[in-house]
Amino acid sequence: MPIVPAPLELAPDGTPRSSAFDDVYHSTAGGLGQAQHVFLAGNGLPERWQGRETFVVLETGFGLGLNLLATWATWRADPQRCTRLHFVSCELHPFRPADLAALHAPLIAQAPDLAPLAAELQARWPTLTPGLHRIDLDGGRVVLTLFLGDAAEGLANLRASADAFYLDGFSPAKNPQLWSTRIFHLLARLAAPGATLATWSVAGEVREGLRRAGFETEKAPGFGGKRQMLRGRYRGPGKAAAGSTTRHALVLGAGAAGSSVAERLAARGWTVDVIDAAEGPGAGASGNHAGVLRPLPSLDDNRLGRLTRAGTLYALRHLSHLAELGQAVRHDTCGVLHLARDGEQEEKQRAVVERHQPPAEHLRYVNREEAGRIAGWPLPAGGWWFPTSGWVQPPSLCRANLAAHPERTRCHFGRTVARIERQDGEWVALDEDETVIARAPQLILANGVGIRRLPQAAALPVISARGQVSLLAAEDGSPPRVVVCRQGYVTPAVDGRRCAGASFGVGDEDPAVRRADHLQNLRKLENILPGYTEALDADALGGRTGFRPASPDRLPMVGALPAVTSLEARCKLEDIPRHEGLWAISGFGSRGLVFAALMGELLASRLAGEPLPVELDMWDALDPARFLLRPARAPRSEDH
Repeated sequence: MPIVPAPLELAPDGTPRSSAFDDVYHSTAGGLGQAQHVFLAGNGLPERWQGRETFVVLETGFGLGLNLLATWATWRADPQRCTRLHFVSCELHPFRPADLAALHAPLIAQAPDLAPLAAELQARWPTLTPGLHRIDLDGGRVVLTLFLGDAAEGLANLRASADAFYLDGFSPAKNPQLWSTRIFHLLARLAAPGATLATWSVAGEVREGLRRAGFETEKAPGFGGKRQMLRGRYRGPGKAAAGSTTRHALVLGAGAAGSSVAERLAARGWTVDVIDAAEGPGAGASGNHAGVLRPLPSLDDNRLGRLTRAGTLYALRHLSHLAELGQAVRHDTCGVLHLARDGEQEEKQRAVVERHQPPAEHLRYVNREEAGRIAGWPLPAGGWWFPTSGWVQPPSLCRANLAAHPERTRCHFGRTVARIERQDGEWVALDEDETVIARAPQLILANGVGIRRLPQAAALPVISARGQVSLLAAEDGSPPRVVVCRQGYVTPAVDGRRCAGASFGVGDEDPAVRRADHLQNLRKLENILPGYTEALDADALGGRTGFRPASPDRLPMVGALPAVTSLEARCKLEDIPRHEGLWAISGFGSRGLVFAALMGELLASRLAGEPLPVELDMWDALDPARFLLRPARAPRSEDH
């Protein structure tokens, strides 16, 4: 369902309101005062988060973000605050960035100390697309996980253990869906042991619905013109966050996958040992001169479409994060054109945009003429235009990830892992001479197709997909000025060379750069840019061959490794036995740049016991053990 932004509307007294719901966004006595009195004090904050590593707040309606700003400001002012504050929220009709800034302006005038917080939230405000958005604030110490869409759908698909609930939104009379029995039972599913709640509503149906869901509630003095408010506690056992008690991990592989999860763990204060057989990062499948970063939409918004969208948006935020740490990655958000292969596909591309109505800065349909103007070259078809997507140089991404937290990241280059074994509660990586390279309680296998050589990963149907990229001499600034895809891809000139390709061969282990593959890439290039290859000689091209770890269903494999290679009887995914402390992050195929940052954040969140940045159904779809429950399909080429 498309995300429909909320219009900026004000009541006569200046209070933000919604004509669609015929209600105001916060108390006319003041939104910040309401946040402090009802939601913070009503949940025993800041006292309850003091001395803790992590604390999770879950809110049912984000609105203007006032509760986040008030909570964030209170957290910053508390010298005994928790190390990491998670704020999880839902919003069906988010504001556009300019409207959000306009609504924050009068609040900042009342509370100037909120100005830098509001400015940061506005600067990091997500693209208004459906699903979960993970946004790091305050140097990553405050994390906003914002679900854009229906709250019932979002809460049902969250994996989190919430310590405090903020029940906020338009009144039960105006928006009964947000105060339904289903919502209250979903909150109970997400409650951590001892979870509390607070809300300004004392409506009888709210109190009864919460009681039926397992919450004990009591009335308390209200705020402003309201005589009473409600506070409560979950009386069930709750579900504690499942995370590692030790913060030391060993990562095999220094490519996009391994360096991304290493950076995300190190950002959380973990010590990370990274091992790679090469002499530096990004030497394997992540060693290309430039790669494409953009989503792959679908008419039904399937899992691959959702994941590539979320992955692309998070990757762009991750590039900004690295730049703020002084680790700029070689990249350019020049835009990406995805041309239709024929008229039928072009109509499907047009239909996707019409159905999902994405923000124009994220995706729009362009005809052949406009596509040609964008690229600076006559093109054979129209298609999708992703204005904020682009290209990334993978080795520079890997280097930046590993250099971001040097005090907590230890690299072991030029070391080949011959085998791994579990000893005394730790995983040990040994070389051919049985010398210990490194050891840690948690081991993450991010070693590309090399994962197939480890018996502990035998259950994973990782496919080795050989890909050859052709490198063309080109003047910087020459057309095409953007990335163009059409059953292949071509990049703009990057430091005097343009990438074109790529071949996709399963079961082909030849590392040599081959003329036949150059010819194949030139045919793809001619299909993208008619007339471009007339003066090109395949024998004069440079090139590079890599072996990409792919999965049969084109989705990554991220999570705990199964300890069995087959099942005697069908069971639930969560009941499949796992190797203790052994994890995989693999199967990216040709979309390593799209998946790496988000999958690194996902696995780091799981290891730390934090709310996950992807939906629950997506987490299950990425589980490496999923293939034990169904036969693996034959691999196929990944259409660019």
